[in-house]
Amino acid sequence: MATERHRTRTASGKTRFDDIYDQPDPRPYFRTLAPFAYEIPHHAQAVFRRTRELRSQSPDAEGPVTVLDLCCSYGINAALLNHDLTLADLYTHYTSEETAGLSRPELIEHDKEFYASRRRADATPVIGLDTAENATRYALDVGLLDEAYAENLERHPPSPALRRAVARTGLITVTGGIGYISHRTFDALLDCARLPVWVSAFVLRTVPYRRISATLDAHGLTTVTDTSRTYPQRLFTSSDERRDAVRQVILAGEDPAGYESEGRYHTRLHESRPRSD
Repeated sequence: MATERHRTRTASGKTRFDDIYDQPDPRPYFRTLAPFAYEIPHHAQAVFRRTRELRSQSPDAEGPVTVLDLCCSYGINAALLNHDLTLADLYTHYTSEETAGLSRPELIEHDKEFYASRRRADATPVIGLDTAENATRYALDVGLLDEAYAENLERHPPSPALRRAVARTGLITVTGGIGYISHRTFDALLDCARLPVWVSAFVLRTVPYRRISATLDAHGLTTVTDTSRTYPQRLFTSSDERRDAVRQVILAGEDPAGYESEGRYHTRLHESRPRSD
């Protein structure tokens, strides 16, 4: 089970697992989140694959679509996008006795083979952006990311190298990062874009998306929200977190009955694409 040293709380009442986001490898991340059934990358896997395929079929596509994954952490979305793996496979892998006793260098060598042997034929380049330098370095070292940038665009402009990377990007993805990043990050990224960029974002119902949607609109992107369903993120860590989430959802004009009231965070999918002239 996760221990209290992993947990702090945001002003909105949401638990933060700060200790696990920037470890040398993903093992603490998966061990800590397993009891809370963290599952949003599982739901995003099929969506991101489908969106990437649609983006590759657009008239302006030039070769494989380069994906920029925001708040990429240890490259989990990249692992699920480009490899024949499920999120359950990753939980099993990183909580197993086989990997538990490995040093970081040993785990990296093990994971290079683990991912290379499961690489899909339709794999495309993935660029990772996250403030967690250890996490992004791990994802780069094992081959999940083609490029990794540990930068905070909420506070600083993108580096020249990141600007060049964004210029090649055709699809931006994010699961769970909205709230940690705001419209400022999207504004900075889209200022660097040279190709038409699509955005696929899973956002907690407790977190407003209007300001980001307006920023995307200012850059010529129209956002469509899937109101037909929600996507579960994880179990609440406490009754306090559940109560705060229910309150935030009601303030956002959503109904928590059958969703947050049942004990889980839920997200909605927002898809943004260039407006047709």
